[in-house]
Amino acid sequence: MSMNLQSLKYSNTDGSNPRLQVLDQLVLPNEKVYLDVPTVQDAYTVIRTMQIRGAPLIAIVAVLGLSVDLHTCPKTIQEYNQMDDNDQQVLSYIREKMEYLKSSRPTAVNLSNALEELDQALIKAMSKKDETTTVSTKDILKKAVLDYSEFLLERDVSDNRAIGEFGAQAILNATKKEKVNLVTICNTGSLATAGYGTALGVARSLQQRNQLESITALETRPYNQGSRLTAFEILEEQMPGGRLICDSAAAALMQTKQVDACIVGADRVCANGDTANKIGTYQLSIVAAYHKVPFFVAAPITSLDINLESGSSIPIEERSSEELISTSQAPSHMPCWNPAFDVTPACNISGIITEKGVVEPDQDGKLNVKAFVEKHTSISES
Repeated sequence: MSMNLQSLKYSNTDGSNPRLQVLDQLVLPNEKVYLDVPTVQDAYTVIRTMQIRGAPLIAIVAVLGLSVDLHTCPKTIQEYNQMDDNDQQVLSYIREKMEYLKSSRPTAVNLSNALEELDQALIKAMSKKDETTTVSTKDILKKAVLDYSEFLLERDVSDNRAIGEFGAQAILNATKKEKVNLVTICNTGSLATAGYGTALGVARSLQQRNQLESITALETRPYNQGSRLTAFEILEEQMPGGRLICDSAAAALMQTKQVDACIVGADRVCANGDTANKIGTYQLSIVAAYHKVPFFVAAPITSLDINLESGSSIPIEERSSEELISTSQAPSHMPCWNPAFDVTPACNISGIITEKGVVEPDQDGKLNVKAFVEKHTSISES
């Protein structure tokens, strides 16, 4: 990953004084501005206002932000120190902050999954406390938050590299070509993760193998994550054949046989393979299906939500009319419908690429995401 494309900067020089800065993605590509995130409120704000975005990065910033808040925010430290060292009282205090962070973006499941993992880590840390323990519950839980946040940060980069390798091979197998032409939507690279990327990470892996012929980014209206962020990453990484098209040109591009495969990210994947991703992904999948172009989803296993049977249960975040009007030159009082995500049905998906492997259609053409997750969860726990 280019050092110019760090989505965040994290340091913890003495082991108990973490500091977090995030790259303000709303001012890219014209400026590179890093924002300090010293409190939970600041973490919530940069997520909610989309100064940072991308399902994996949202989860990481939320958890790191909580750790920084507990360790360095004067107001939080004062409240924390004034509490009795009561297990449930301390746990409830931290959980209240976690619930607030969880409300920042409802569609991406990575955030709720990370906070659930953190909650389990807190419970586990408390369970190890006994009568001989001299360390307070407050210190035990604060350390547990710090340890988990740093683990999550490290895991994201290694998972993304694995996704890249599995994805590169899956696309080469599906296309049966030595070099491939890809199309993608939104931004799924270093700027959407702690590093390397998911869908764009697959393109990066193909590039490293010298098997990427070209990559085309859709502009991704209305926030233009494709034109502002993905195009920026493509140029920074000097990806071959990089180009940008408007969203409405995807069908024409495929009609002229300039695409071998589509690769997209995911904010949430259901048990049956239905996938929520940036608005416009569904129509891209329809165009790909019509032109018989393989359509792959790349996401960490933390994006797979086997508690939801199908896409009809996914909460779809709707953004304000103002956001659409301000980027489209529409009349200021024009009513708008501005969903941030849509749901691509599993039948349009050729495979779901994770760090554990690829969920492929079974003999009936169905994507059994639930079985895949349960299999790999049992392996990791054994």
